[in-house]
Amino acid sequence: MSEIPDLPVPVRVVLADADVLYSRVLRDDRLNAADEEVITINWSDRILEEMAEHLVENVAGFTGESAERLVAAMNSTFPLAAIEPTTADYLELQSFALPDDDDRHVLAAVIAAEANVLCTANTKDFPTDVAVALGFEVMNPDLLLSALISEFPEQMLTAHAMVVAALKGASDELVVAALQRAGAPSAADLISRLFTDESPG
Repeated sequence: MSEIPDLPVPVRVVLADADVLYSRVLRDDRLNAADEEVITINWSDRILEEMAEHLVENVAGFTGESAERLVAAMNSTFPLAAIEPTTADYLELQSFALPDDDDRHVLAAVIAAEANVLCTANTKDFPTDVAVALGFEVMNPDLLLSALISEFPEQMLTAHAMVVAALKGASDELVVAALQRAGAPSAADLISRLFTDESPG
């Protein structure tokens, strides 16, 4: 299991990249963590557009209308989550070189949200020196979720139960398997231990 880092305190402000919001189980875990008030979650319109485009392109039966409903539901449930980078936010990035310049809008959103965590699966595209200079930490979904489970076990067990309840025919074990497939094996192991410990006997 990967070493679980300490999270920034007070409550961490998380900017969620599109690749994190694309996976339903990863998306729901973070949204439910925000609902449990262990994180504050943010995104931009462009991040949501990228999420929607990938879902329509890659998920069978997921239409443009499905994407619109999902985006509307996310913005309605978390009305303060959507932020828009300003020209000043982009100007702050002028001196930084990135592996992929298309990701500049994500960094601008981090600045606009005053986030102390960027949660993304594409950690290699956000160099440590840039993150340190701008005052945030880059964490992949597994590390962030593992840290939250370790620090807030009761709240994250509730968040997990919400994921299970929202998926028709789901069980604790099926959601854990979905987490593993989504690239969060350490978090899957930790949450599995939690609900096993909670089981009678």
